[in-house]
Amino acid sequence: MSEEVQRASVVVIGGGQAGLSAAYHLQRRGFVSAVDQPEAERTYVVLDANSAPGGAWQHRWESLRMATVNGIFDLPGLTQPAVDTTEASRAAVPRYFAGYEQSFAFPVLRPVQVVAVRRADGDPDGDLVVTSDRGSWTTRAVINATGTWTNPVLPRYPGQETFVGRQLHTRDYVRAEDFAGRRVAVVGGGISAVQLLEEISRVATTHWYTRRVPVFREDGFQPETAGRETIAMVMADVAAGRPTGSVVSYTGLAWTPYALAAKRRGALERRPMFTAIEPMGVREADGAFTPVDTILWATGFKADLVHLDPLRLLGELGGIAMNGTQAAAEPRVQLIGFGPSQSTVGANRAGREAVAAVVRRLRVAVA
Repeated sequence: MSEEVQRASVVVIGGGQAGLSAAYHLQRRGFVSAVDQPEAERTYVVLDANSAPGGAWQHRWESLRMATVNGIFDLPGLTQPAVDTTEASRAAVPRYFAGYEQSFAFPVLRPVQVVAVRRADGDPDGDLVVTSDRGSWTTRAVINATGTWTNPVLPRYPGQETFVGRQLHTRDYVRAEDFAGRRVAVVGGGISAVQLLEEISRVATTHWYTRRVPVFREDGFQPETAGRETIAMVMADVAAGRPTGSVVSYTGLAWTPYALAAKRRGALERRPMFTAIEPMGVREADGAFTPVDTILWATGFKADLVHLDPLRLLGELGGIAMNGTQAAAEPRVQLIGFGPSQSTVGANRAGREAVAAVVRRLRVAVA
């Protein structure tokens, strides 16, 4: 690990939608590149663990088309170009992000893996130290926008290590053809599970397992209304310091075209979670044995915040209490693309809110 230490007024960790939104609003507020103008009064830098622009979108499965994704909102200040709905999202979205970075010449450094954020000393108005695999940065504020893609949820079940077939998580999925002729257990009750069930059930025998009975909304599911309701519920959880659940745990599932197609194919016949995994299959809740040769864990993701562990932000309830985008336990840290701002439109707004909070705090500190 490099011993080089640099300085920036603000360090943004993560170069996806939330991180780019923060970079845009920092630039609008007069912050300049800490790489090109390190002696300036207001500087910032974006540290991105990916080797290329696009955030988590560059890692999505090949068959996820722009017609299927749940809406990509424009980044602030630059409208998306016309979208070919048949194009893979893993190509279209990163191309848009790359063009956005180039248009505004943000100081994005990549690949940079942040390993820890610590307090420089006991001064609550002092510096934070951001340590990475390419040196350290001292800073007055951190805007964390690391998302969830690098922190998949992988449940543990008795006998899991004895399974002789293939196990993979959503983040490892590439194409349905890889499962042709197989017997596949798809585990998870979210949007990705339904999307993958629809695809894989075309070429394989599938069984769907969830811990809870999935709830499909029959009320027409208005995204704008549902979005406001969801944000309000998630905000209540983060304000209280409770861990947040998946988006679907708040909204329920919509009868999208792919969900209806899966239903027609009989792929949405949900089974209760199996009780154990055996070498050649799974043991059902009723004691029966079902042979499978592949288990796909569509079990979601959690916020990737391990680098913030030295700050001890977690509260007694297991979540991070928040005041807006600010961590209640450490006002020098803003969390965006987290909790109520996990959506693309939420990430945009959170970027603006976080920068406004940082500017207010720096102004007070200077005064």
